[in-house]
Amino acid sequence: MTWTAYGTSSTGYQQSVALGNMLKSKFNSQVNVKTGKNDIARMLPIKSRKADFCACGIALYFGQEGVYEFGAKSWGPQPIRMVFASIGGAGIGLAVAKDIGVTHYKDMKGKRVAWVRSAPALNQNATSALRFGGLTWDDVKKLEFGGFQASLDGIINGQVDAAASSSVSPHISRIEASPRGVAYLNMDHKDAEGWKRLQGAAPWMQRHMATQGPGFSRDNPWEGSGYFYPVLLTNDDYDSATVYSLVKAIDTSYDDFKTAAPGVDGWARDRQGFRWVIPWHDGAVNYWKEVGVWTADMEAHQAQAVKRQKTLTDAWKAYSAKPVADFDTGWLQARAAALTAAGMDVVFD
Repeated sequence: MTWTAYGTSSTGYQQSVALGNMLKSKFNSQVNVKTGKNDIARMLPIKSRKADFCACGIALYFGQEGVYEFGAKSWGPQPIRMVFASIGGAGIGLAVAKDIGVTHYKDMKGKRVAWVRSAPALNQNATSALRFGGLTWDDVKKLEFGGFQASLDGIINGQVDAAASSSVSPHISRIEASPRGVAYLNMDHKDAEGWKRLQGAAPWMQRHMATQGPGFSRDNPWEGSGYFYPVLLTNDDYDSATVYSLVKAIDTSYDDFKTAAPGVDGWARDRQGFRWVIPWHDGAVNYWKEVGVWTADMEAHQAQAVKRQKTLTDAWKAYSAKPVADFDTGWLQARAAALTAAGMDVVFD
């Protein structure tokens, strides 16, 4: 099998290699992990059927939705399916400088928040954190940065007060050691309205008790947000028998690889997102049904997730047949109209 993944220094790559080593030693199955520098490079081999699986990040949702770079003429909404996923001890949200004395996201009003150019995942994650506190970008001072590291350096250098990041980024450790310090603000999991606002901007975000990050531990977790990374995905028409066998191999061999790489413990059965933002592959569903995990509620959620993908792909086909001069704007309008007519959230307005 050929898998695509983030760069060699990423946890996604390291986890992919750990799984590949397990599959080779136990099942004599060769996994070739190819790295991609960006979301397009990682997902294009899946689209073109030159790779079997992608150990992807949240760009998979943008691919499903046909937004940002996936709204270009050469792409459009992708009928992808979830095979397995990992969610470890890391959290994801806004890293906030301690010295501004803020303890709740609603108190971020008027503070300086980083916006990273050409980084939709980071910016949507920041948007969702602000929404949790009932704020928008109009309520804060938005400072643009050219890259992820630059945005976090901006906290150390006093240019900005908060930036989106995973809690285990090495840059977070640098901020923690700086005079400003760093904090992740509590996101009360019982705050239903706050979470409704948050997930309206980032449906992929989940309630998560993070145990890895600045001051986090199993005894003192961060009550915050997170999502799956990496997510092993493939096309909807990929061979079901192969997916079934792969899911079975990962699930039944968990004890053989759970300590083989940072974050790889997140591949446990009880950490899987059976009601997440993209549908599961039929081969995976067959396995989960066989072991008694799949429920009627999960089946109903799966049907809605598949319906959303079909609504998007049908809208793309209809729009592509008669696009307007401003292709990108026209597609977003056609997309919004189709989702609204189907009674589904537009998300990317």
